[in-house]
Amino acid sequence: MTTQPNAAAAAGIWNLGDLTVNRIGFGAMRLTGSVAFGPGAPGDRERSIGVLRRAIELGVNHIDTAAFYFSPLLSANELINRALAPYPDDLVITTKVWPGRDPSGEWWWATPEQLRGQVEENLRQLGRDHLDVVNLRVPPSRRTGSIAEHFGALAELRDAGLIRHLGVSNVTLDQLAEAQAIAPVVCVQNSFGIGASAGEQELLRGCGQRGIAFVPFFAIAGAGRETGTAATEHQDVLAIARAHGATPAQVRLAWTLRLGPHVLAIPGTGNPDHLAENVAAGAVRLSDDEMTRLRYAG
Repeated sequence: MTTQPNAAAAAGIWNLGDLTVNRIGFGAMRLTGSVAFGPGAPGDRERSIGVLRRAIELGVNHIDTAAFYFSPLLSANELINRALAPYPDDLVITTKVWPGRDPSGEWWWATPEQLRGQVEENLRQLGRDHLDVVNLRVPPSRRTGSIAEHFGALAELRDAGLIRHLGVSNVTLDQLAEAQAIAPVVCVQNSFGIGASAGEQELLRGCGQRGIAFVPFFAIAGAGRETGTAATEHQDVLAIARAHGATPAQVRLAWTLRLGPHVLAIPGTGNPDHLAENVAAGAVRLSDDEMTRLRYAG
C-alpha cells in the first residue's frame, strides 16, 4: 500500500476544542530509541528528525509527546523542536504531566504545586509560549481515586494562558466526570486496542457521547505495550491483512479508527518505513464482518 501526500487526512478530522486535527497522528515515544524510558536500542538523531519532517509531509498535524520521553542521548521534545520549529500553523502538539523522570531516569510523581514546573519544562524544550493540549496522566495507584486537586491545578495554568486545552489519561469514567466538573476536557488518552475489556469499551463510548476525543495508546502493540508488538500475530488479523494487502499493524489501526469518528490514532515509530505504513492505515476500510472478527483477536 503506497502512501500519498496528505495521507493522514484519509481517515477524516476531529476537533480538539478549537484545534482541528487529522485523525491519524504521531506518537513521539519511540523517537529516542526502541523504548523511550527503559533499556532498548539507542535512537538515531538524524533519522528521528527525518521521520518527524516526513510525518508533516504526509499530513500529520497532531503529535503526542512528553518531557519524560527521553533516553540517555535523546529527548523527544527537543527532537520535535529541532525538526519542526518554526512550527506549521496547523500543528497541534499534545503533551502530558504528573509523571516525571530525573536525569538518571528515575520516576517521580508531581504534587499539584509541581505541575507548573512540568508544564514549563515542556514549554522550554518545545520552544513554545503555550502548550496546545496537556493531558493529566493518572498514575496506576490512583486509578480509583480523586484527581480533582491535580486537574484543578492544571485548570489554573490554563486560565493563566500556559495551556490552551486540557485532557486526561489513564482514567476511569468517574474520573473523567470529575475532571469535566472542573474544566472542559477535549481528549481522553487510555490504553486500548483489539481485545479491549468491556470497561475500556464503555469509556470509549462515553467519550463519544460527550463529544470528547478518545486517543488510544498501544493500539498496535496491544499487550506488548512499551516493548512493541508480540512475536506472533492472531490468525484473524493476519487473514484480514492479507485480504487488504495491508500489514497487521495497519489492520489494528484501521480497526481502532473504525470504532467512532471521535477516535484518534497516535502510532509511534522511529522507522520511516513504518511511519508511511501507519499513516496509510487511514485508507484501509474494514467491513462490519471484519470488525466483528477482530473484536476479540487480542
